[in-house]
Amino acid sequence: MPDPAAFTQRYGITRRLLSGPSLRRPMLRVSPGVCFIVAHDTGNPRSTAANNVAYYERTRDAEQASAHLFVDDLEIIECIPALTGAPEKAWHVRRLVDNDNRLFGHDANDAAIGIEYCYGGRIDADEAYRKYVWTIAYACYRYGLDATKVTGHCFLDPGRKTDPVTGLADSRRSFEQLLRDVAQEILLCTAGADAGPRPAPSGDAAAGTARVLARMNLRRGYPSRMAPIVRTLAPGDEVRYVQVTDQGEPVNGNARWYCDPNGDYFWSGAVAL
Repeated sequence: MPDPAAFTQRYGITRRLLSGPSLRRPMLRVSPGVCFIVAHDTGNPRSTAANNVAYYERTRDAEQASAHLFVDDLEIIECIPALTGAPEKAWHVRRLVDNDNRLFGHDANDAAIGIEYCYGGRIDADEAYRKYVWTIAYACYRYGLDATKVTGHCFLDPGRKTDPVTGLADSRRSFEQLLRDVAQEILLCTAGADAGPRPAPSGDAAAGTARVLARMNLRRGYPSRMAPIVRTLAPGDEVRYVQVTDQGEPVNGNARWYCDPNGDYFWSGAVAL
């Protein structure tokens, strides 16, 4: 198994394992091994990672349904071993559906890690998404997978499930963007970079001052809503820029971002020149 230290550890993983053996945690080894990743959302807006894991523990013998990890803006909680120990099975996709077997050659409950996205309410969507992308990317790294081995619950059980598309849409993102961001995160976290700012796409030299039209976040180091927030600007504020790039994250179809003198970015759609 790859060395975890060779992957940038942007976040910690809280190990809060369910009691077992139980219906939710059978304490059976993944077999034949982790072959793919299933992205989920909780389908329960405003419910945090801690809320969900606590519920699973209280109802550990209520039903055969579970997941390995829950991710929100504050925590990444592992309740069934996946990334901090030998992986065990979790019941996160119905066995009677066969898309998992057809697409990946194995049943998801036997050979996949299930990762849940928490969203809505007071959960910071940007920070939760960053942690979610990193968790999926780290799972791929640990098991020698790439983003093509990441699927959504909705694709395995389309007649019943819409996750993680519903949760991602709540934070203005798509499943296609998730896959792109996971692929990028794998590259960045295995390139020897520290947990600091990502390298930004090259852009054209420019200079000027922009006026903020709506509440706007200044992003540290790279042009994306995944980037950490440096500060939030109010309508009417002015901000200088020294570079422009059309290779940033598209927001409403607009990929143009401006770079300030500190190397931080803001989206062009939120300002007037």
